[in-house]
Amino acid sequence: MRQAGQVVAATIARLVAFVAPGVTTQECDAVAEREIQRRGALPAFKGYRGFPATICVSINEEIVHGIPGPRVVRAGDVVSLDVGAIANGFYADAAVTVKVGESTQKAADLIEVTREALERGIKAAQPGARIGDISAAVERFVEARGYSVVREYVGHGIGRALHEEPQVPNYGAPGRGLLLRPGMVIAIEPMVNVGDWRTRLLEDQWTVVTADGSLSAHFEDTVAITENGPEVLTRLKG
Repeated sequence: MRQAGQVVAATIARLVAFVAPGVTTQECDAVAEREIQRRGALPAFKGYRGFPATICVSINEEIVHGIPGPRVVRAGDVVSLDVGAIANGFYADAAVTVKVGESTQKAADLIEVTREALERGIKAAQPGARIGDISAAVERFVEARGYSVVREYVGHGIGRALHEEPQVPNYGAPGRGLLLRPGMVIAIEPMVNVGDWRTRLLEDQWTVVTADGSLSAHFEDTVAITENGPEVLTRLKG
């Protein structure tokens, strides 16, 4: 899974460098597919339950699962990039949100809170802790800063399949849920809204947006539980 994680991390780095005003989300998808294949891996999302693209690109009020297409990225957009890859039969999954060009302070603050919420969730993923400890760490941090966490979509186990048990919610009480043991691997992925936590599914049956039209951000990492604590597999090493 470390290999798959490094493929995902490198692909995200390539996308972050590429996305800019004037590019289309479809061009982002093509860049990601080339990068994944160049590294000897396969896209994890393409064909998954019928999903038609290599990555998910979600913009502004879109939370997750945006389908790449002819949409042009504009200056000021908040763009979430979600990438999955398969290497030697193992999966990895990660996401980042970036502001494109000059953006508002509101957007910058949202992105920073969501990024830090992921860090809080990872820090809570200690052997001997429980899933609820991760959930509570994310929720408390986010809500204390006046934002809301999405409830209908959650993190997940990952390994030989993209989505495995257990679910990893971004809200909940500490001390509850599955015990975290060395050898487990989970995807922690806070989705944070400026407004209400409720969501709406668009007609394409994939793209999830905020019900109130507010901005949203999404960060994710694949994290292994080890005897020495959490190991993030989807960040570049060295």
